[in-house]
Amino acid sequence: MAEHAERGENDLTGEETKTRRASDVDWRRVKDSTVGLVAGVVRWAGLVFAAILVLHVIFTVGSANPDNGIVSWVRGWADTLSIGFKDLFEPNDAKLRVLVNYGIAALFWLIVSAIVAKLIRRIFGATS
Repeated sequence: MAEHAERGENDLTGEETKTRRASDVDWRRVKDSTVGLVAGVVRWAGLVFAAILVLHVIFTVGSANPDNGIVSWVRGWADTLSIGFKDLFEPNDAKLRVLVNYGIAALFWLIVSAIVAKLIRRIFGATS
């Protein structure tokens, strides 16, 4: 019986080994990975929003067919993503109006997503 009381680490049973391995998780690394992932998703979302707005500008300036499915889908999303910038400036030329207002909205999404991603990393402490 004294032998069982003096077991070394190599003498752990299978269940004890599983428990020990499960508790050896590096939670700091998991947190940093999660924070990095969330910050990356925010950056990508801003990039996708800006790309949709830029596509709308290209389609408008290039006189794309407004009845085309892709063009109308992009226009619908661009109208939503332009938030308060859609009618910020009102020059007489419709193409210039779209270029300026939707272009500013695209810059807004790029800048805001970069700032939010940086804040997420700083507040929640991701090191990478």
